[in-house]
Amino acid sequence: MSDAPNPEPAAIAPPTTESAAETPHAPVAQPHDFRQSSLLSPHQLRKLRAHETQFLNAVEARVGLFLRTEFPVKLAGIEITSYQKLTEGWAGPTHLVLFKAEPLRGVAVLEIPLNLGLTIVDRLMGGPGRVEPMTREVSEIEKALLDQIVQIILEEWCNNWASVKTLKASLLGCESSGRYLQTAPGHTNMLTVAMDVRLGECSGQMKLAIPYAALEASLRQLCGAEISGAETAAPVAPTPSKWNRSLDEVALAVTAEWQGLELSAREILHLKVGDVLQVHQHLAQQVCLRLGEQAKFKGRLGTVGGQWAVELTQSLKS
Repeated sequence: MSDAPNPEPAAIAPPTTESAAETPHAPVAQPHDFRQSSLLSPHQLRKLRAHETQFLNAVEARVGLFLRTEFPVKLAGIEITSYQKLTEGWAGPTHLVLFKAEPLRGVAVLEIPLNLGLTIVDRLMGGPGRVEPMTREVSEIEKALLDQIVQIILEEWCNNWASVKTLKASLLGCESSGRYLQTAPGHTNMLTVAMDVRLGECSGQMKLAIPYAALEASLRQLCGAEISGAETAAPVAPTPSKWNRSLDEVALAVTAEWQGLELSAREILHLKVGDVLQVHQHLAQQVCLRLGEQAKFKGRLGTVGGQWAVELTQSLKS
């Protein structure tokens, strides 16, 4: 029996001059939505963030006084997104409040997470503001109670735009899910203000969404004066003020006060430790700050870092 010849090794093709790694790849086209490109310039975004922070400070003060507890509200972000993407981000069940800000066109939406809304309701009913996580819908009675807080939030948002345009919010209704909610076409740009909120041990993120086209003119007016001034006038160097250094260590009493609470002599006689005096919520916006005996500023009451604070809103002429 003869041995079979060994098979010849397979031929290996010589390497080509251009390897696959060196072959340039054709550029891949990426989708881009030009409707949302550069809708807010960096200047407008900075201006709008400062403007909305004033709104959140006012909400923190008024709601905190209304609930008689701390209600920290922080700006989580501002963005412009499509209505379709916004509705896809609404977890259900939640509490969606539909409203109009006359005379602006379009329907705006305020989203309140379900657990946060029920915690607010518990506090309004005299509870400690603590509920177990649940997935049920808000009842009609709970909606009516929660509308008191919604009205405060929307009033403060409208008041914050009063220097640009007079707005009046009117409630249209509420929904528990955005799955079938169609208040605008899917491609409509919505200006969304996200707010981190905490009440007791419960925290959540409320979102206020307004059609961008309805607010665009007001936003331009808000930023227009500062933009035109920067383009036409050169910055003027401030004149350094003269200060008497011998007054550096002089202590000056700073007091904040507001008016409006009146009690009869009989009521004062029966006051005791633990009594709660109801203060009108509008008084928190009319705080007078005195330096010594002189009234120098007007401001509004709020909290910073868990401490009471007064935000200065107007300088008074002495």
